This record gives sequence, structure tokens and C-alpha cells, in this order.
Amino acid sequence: MSRDIFSRGLKDMGRMLSWVESLPGEIAAHEVTPPLPAVTAEWPHIGAGLIEALQNRGIKRLYTHQARAIELASHRRDCVIVTPTASGKTICYNVPVLNEIMNSPSARAMYLFPTKALAQDQLSELYELVEEMKLDVRTFTYDGDTPPDARVKVRNAGHIVITNPDMLHTGILPHHTKWKNLFENLRYVVIDELHSYRGIFGSHFALILQRLARICEFYGSRPSFICCSATIANPKDLAEELTGREMELVDENGAPAPERHVIFYNPPVVNSALGIRRSSLLEVSRIAIEAVCNGIRTIVFTRSRINVELLLTYLQGAASKRGMDPGRIAGYRAGYLPNERRAIERGLRDGSIHCVVSTNALELGVDIGSLDLAVLHGYPGSVASAWQQIGRSGRRALSGKASAAVMVASSLPLDQFLAANPSYFFGASPEHARINPSNPYIEIGHVKCSSFELPFYAGEPFGKHDIDDALDYLARHDVLHMEGGRYHWQADSYPAASLSLRSATSENFVIHDVTDPANPKAIGQMDRKTAPTLIFPQAIYFHLGEPYQVEELDFDRMRCYVRRVDVDYYTDGDAAARIEVLDEMETRGIYGWGEVLLASRPTIYKKIKLLTHENVGYGNIHLPEEQMHTTAFWVTGPGAGQEEAKNAEAGGTPDSLSGLANLVRTIAPLFLMCDRGDIIVKAHERDPHFRSPAIFVADNVPGGIGLSEALFDLGPKLFQACLSALSNCKCKCGCPACIGATVSDGGEKAAVMRRLRDILKGAS
Repeated sequence: MSRDIFSRGLKDMGRMLSWVESLPGEIAAHEVTPPLPAVTAEWPHIGAGLIEALQNRGIKRLYTHQARAIELASHRRDCVIVTPTASGKTICYNVPVLNEIMNSPSARAMYLFPTKALAQDQLSELYELVEEMKLDVRTFTYDGDTPPDARVKVRNAGHIVITNPDMLHTGILPHHTKWKNLFENLRYVVIDELHSYRGIFGSHFALILQRLARICEFYGSRPSFICCSATIANPKDLAEELTGREMELVDENGAPAPERHVIFYNPPVVNSALGIRRSSLLEVSRIAIEAVCNGIRTIVFTRSRINVELLLTYLQGAASKRGMDPGRIAGYRAGYLPNERRAIERGLRDGSIHCVVSTNALELGVDIGSLDLAVLHGYPGSVASAWQQIGRSGRRALSGKASAAVMVASSLPLDQFLAANPSYFFGASPEHARINPSNPYIEIGHVKCSSFELPFYAGEPFGKHDIDDALDYLARHDVLHMEGGRYHWQADSYPAASLSLRSATSENFVIHDVTDPANPKAIGQMDRKTAPTLIFPQAIYFHLGEPYQVEELDFDRMRCYVRRVDVDYYTDGDAAARIEVLDEMETRGIYGWGEVLLASRPTIYKKIKLLTHENVGYGNIHLPEEQMHTTAFWVTGPGAGQEEAKNAEAGGTPDSLSGLANLVRTIAPLFLMCDRGDIIVKAHERDPHFRSPAIFVADNVPGGIGLSEALFDLGPKLFQACLSALSNCKCKCGCPACIGATVSDGGEKAAVMRRLRDILKGAS
């Protein structure tokens, strides 16, 4: 395709979309959302100076959802605002907070954002409004980058303190006596991007807010909560579970919407017999480099760290061949050091970076409105996340420009299901965000943190939870000391420092580059759960597009040692898992859920060539088995698979149960708002506990976070979706896009469909 087709960039959206549609794959969908007009409301009862400042900044009228949220917050009603991206949710909390400070200069507010990047971005907008008002409102960010000499000023003089859950957890709550002025006068707590607080992170955050509530009560304050969220199915329930407060829901959007084009693109089939399509990674690279080299500033989202590094390598190499500075293309993911991420964020803001390849780390964050196109490498795992990623492009679209996004389907069954059934995505209600603050592995850490902050009285609940047993346990182990009816902290350690908010346990491997033995340096980190299949000895680890080989994984010191190498392949590790039922919590016919022991051992890895994705070798992984107690959903009995020998004449094979498990593994996240790695799916042709065939879906988190219980509640809906995905797959006998690898007789697909129909029949 010639360069001049893009010569006018987004001034001619039709040309760009026509080029995408001319690619050799299939256009599964091209949805166009027409622009919508604004719906405005009268100004609420706020100060005239604040109204004038807003009007001077071009806000002549408020949208209806903004006016409603401001009215609720001004009356100190806890509320949650749920509207699309770029709908002006910032106004919903800045206005009532500033209005309160105008009327009562001693009032204080705390803003909580899930990332430091988003906090910095919001600080700039708040500064501009305060300057316009000519009001003495001292606003500060308080995070790991705040200089020590500035922290005293923030604690003593900050009207609005902008921070994140990590800093609240480790830097504010444990030192609340230094924040006496803030906690005594705290009127508002703002929680933005509420939908990001789900799973483990959300469970931790709910407990942090319980710690915050205890401290506020101690200082005699009761702040109101203003929460903002992208569209999810249960925003009110999530806000109430996180805060412990009854919430008012504001979900009628009054903001205008630009024209938006969303294309689902399915790569071309390269092996019709096996149903294998061209690499989605290469198709994403092709679309992104063509766009960038023709002046279209682009953000690419992909689902894993290794894919970020692979795409970055492909795109920078292609840019060099086409005469473009490869430094204008950057990667962004967890594991990069903070100074590296800040440099990339600056490059996005000042325009020196034309393309960024990111995991969902940039799904939230800085306003990257100068980007024009979003390219999604596969379905990100939830409807809510997909729309967040789509919304990262075209945020200047309110000026009249349309925005565009291209989702490139991978070969995963879920992606192929959505490519065959795009109406599910475009017409779907977003998923439920789920948390489990009662998880004992998570809760006990915050009980320790809270007792460090303030002694617990005997019989005192922690939020709505009775924690007498936990307090007694900690006292028996000399962590707490019971005296005068109160539990006092007595351990030497500082509990918050060792409690990670991103995992149920606090252990992370630090990755050290030992290429120069005289000058080793830390270049990243990785959680313990994923490390055994990603940074095992001999694995290839990519950082900033450069390959390193793992020399040692030290479990005792939680360190990984890597050395720079020059190779043209990457590695992909696999693990074998086993599940043992410990306790059946609830059953309903053939379905059940309960407590299980989940054990996994890394087994083998493949070497995969970078450009061609050929398998060029393999090796064994020699690491110990890891065990954890968690929860699992299961389906058992004849419905989960009758004895395959009885079905031999109809084409049944011993592999059909594993084929069904493969299908469940990728369809289940569609309902759970979770990543594939958050669950483990295991099939037993004859399970020792049930003495019948069984399929398990386990939470890949110690103690569980509610995913298995959610699947139990869904029941047949999961397997109906699996049947639909299998029926819509265009292969004849089964393929990697539906049930995984097949054997030569080709009877697995029919056998899996029989199993699915048996399950649905057994559940009726």
C-alpha cells in the first residue's frame, strides 16, 4: 500500500479504514457509533467564583451527570459516577471539593488514583482550575517521587492530597500521627477508575479503606466518598463493598459522543485443514507500522510482557528499514523501572513518541489525547477493558474528529468466538467486577497493618468482619500483645512494607543484569506466581527490546540473574497442574464449588523464532512444585463426559475432555472480568474425589477471590457459550482456535460437542 493513502492522516478517516479493510484477513465487524449531542443542566448551588472560573475555561454549562454528581456530593452523599471515557468525570469531584474549601478553608480532601501517572495528569488539570479561581488551595501529589523535604509541607499544608493506594498503604496510614491535620478535617475521599479495583488489587484496596475508616473515626471525621468508574455491570455494588457505605448511582451520561469506528479484524487462514491463521502479532505489527510511518500516532495494546517486547522489536526494526527513527516507538509495561516509565510518559505528552506498545498499564493513566488510533492485539479479557483501551485514542474527538480502533483477533477460542459473534461484544452488558476482602491470606496482612496503626479493642470488628480469631492468632505468635482489653502491636517489623497489593503474597523476584559481573544492576521484577514459567533457568527474558538469558532463579533470596545475549528466539514455558478437593462448599446437580489444593510444577519450554514463530527447540524446566489452597468450580458426572469407550463407535476419543477444558479455559474469562492467568482449568477423566469425569476451574490465587463462586452462580451459561464458540468455529475436526491440538482421527470436535450437550442436558 502506497504512502500517499495516509498523506492526510486522520483528516481523511475513510481512507485509513479502507486500507485496513483491504487487508487479506476477514473484517468480522465494522461498527460505527454516530455522534451524540450534549445534554446539559442548570448550574447547581455552588460559588459564583467557581462558576466563573469554569466558564472562563470553556465550560459554559454542565452535563446532566456532572450537575447530579455535584449536587449529591455537595450534600455529603456518597456517590459513584459511571459514564464513558472523556465525559468529564473530573468535574464531578473537583467542583464539590473546591466549593467546600472555598466555604471552609480548613477542609481537606484526598484523591486516590490507581497509578502515579494518572495522579500527575489530574494534578495539572486541578492546578489550572485553581489558578483560574485565584483561590489559595494548596494541592500536592504524595507518592514515591515526592522529595523528603516536600513531604512535611504536604502533610501540614495540603488542602488536596493526591496519592495512590500503595502510598496510602505504606506512607500515610502507618504514619497517621504526622497527618493529624488532614484526618481531622477530611471531608472528601475521591476514588477514580473504580473499576480497576477488582480481583486481588481490589480486595487489598477494600481493606486499606477499612484501615482509613478506623483512623478517620479516631480523629473524629467521616469523609464522603466520590467514586468514578468506567462502565461495568455492578458499579454500585463494587463501590459499596470497597467503601462499606451505601452509594447513590449516577449513570445517565449527558456528555456528547464523537463518531467512533471500531473494526474487528481476523487474520487470514494459512492452513484451512487445521484452522490456523496468520500470526495476530505480525498482523498487529503490520497495521501499526503502516499507520505510524504515515503520520498516524498510535497506541498498541497487547496482553503480556513478552508480547510488548516482541512487538517493540518488530516495530522498531520495521521503522529503521523505512527511514523512521526507531526511538519514536516505545514500550510500556509493568517491570520497567519508574524512571523509564516516566520518560515514556513525557514522550507521549510532548509528542516525541509517535507509537507506544503497552500492556493494560496504559489502559488507565495519562491523558494521551494526541494519539489517533488504537490497535488491540486480541480481546483484552473484558468488555470494560476493551472499551477503555478503545477510548485511549481520539480523545480530541469532541472537536469534531472521529476516532478509530482496530481489534486484531488472536487464535484463542475467545477471540474467535467474538469474531464469529461480534454482537456479543457490541451488545453485551459489561461484566461484574469481583473482590473478596474476606480472603484470609489478604485480610490477615491488613489486620496486622491496622493494629500497627491503632490498637484493636477485643470484639472490635474490622469493617464488617469479626476478627477475634485473627487477633488471638497474632497474639499467640507474639505479633500482638493483649493488655487491658486491647491488642497492641509488639513485633519489630513494619507490616505495610512487606505487604504487596498486587498479589495475595508479598514475594517478588528482582531481576539482576550480571552481564558485567563487576557492575550488576536491577532491571525489573516479577511476581512469584508467574516467574517459574517465564524466568526459569535458560529462559530468554526481554527488557526494553533486548534479550537476556536467565542464569539462575534463586528462591531463597528471591532473585533472578540474567545475562545479555544475542538470540533470535524467545521461550515459552508450560506447567503441569493437579487439583485435589478439600471441602465441598455448595453443590447444585452436576455443578459445585469449594476449597481445593492446587499444585503446579513447571515442566517444559519451547524456543520460538522471533519473526517466523517456528518452534526451533525445547528443554526441560527443573524447578520445585508450588502448592496453594484456593477455591474451584467444578462440573462432574456423566454430563462432564461419559466413559469414552462407550462412545468409540460415534468417534469419541480420550482427548475430548481435555479439548473441552481448553475451550473452558478461554471462554470462562469472558464472564469473569479476569485474565486467563487468573484461573487454572484442569480435566480429570476419572477424578479420585468424585470417581467420575470432572472439569475444574480454580482461582489462581491463594484463598480465592470469588471467581469460582461466580462460575457456580452462572451454571449452564458458561457451557452454552462454549457450545456456541465450538459451533461457530469453521474447522471440521477441531483446531487450535477451539479445542486445541487434535489427533489424527479428527473426532475430538464432535466428541466435545456431545460432552457439552450432555452437560447442558444434565443441568436442565
